[in-house]
Amino acid sequence: MNRRRLVTVTSAAALGALVTFVPVVHGHGDVTPQVVDTSELAALGDTWRDANPYRGNAKAVAVGKSGYNQNCARCHGLEAVSGGIAPDLRRLPLDAETDEYFLQSVRNGKVRNGAVYMPPFEGVLNQEAIWAIRSYLDTRHTDE
Repeated sequence: MNRRRLVTVTSAAALGALVTFVPVVHGHGDVTPQVVDTSELAALGDTWRDANPYRGNAKAVAVGKSGYNQNCARCHGLEAVSGGIAPDLRRLPLDAETDEYFLQSVRNGKVRNGAVYMPPFEGVLNQEAIWAIRSYLDTRHTDE
């Protein structure tokens, strides 16, 4: 009996040590937006476009992949494969109407009942970065 008790205490102590090293995972909104280097992309000017002007542009896809990994992957999943925390962005339709929805969502963020589900990225991401991220997501598109 004493030996069993010792094993239990030792196991609990070991478990406590393991828990100390587990990283804290936060939900929506706990992201510090990161600036995306868009210097290699054609400048789009101050007027926001309604549709993605970079669709099919290989350089924009590369910039967008980096921007996505820095700003979106934490909630929307690596390679845009959602783990269930946030919507699966691979399922966004590839059309101008959805481009406008995507743009507004990224610029303004998502707030529901006072809770931030996605921070606003306007002021951190310029329109070149947002459209580059959309271009990357286009390459990950699936209808599944």
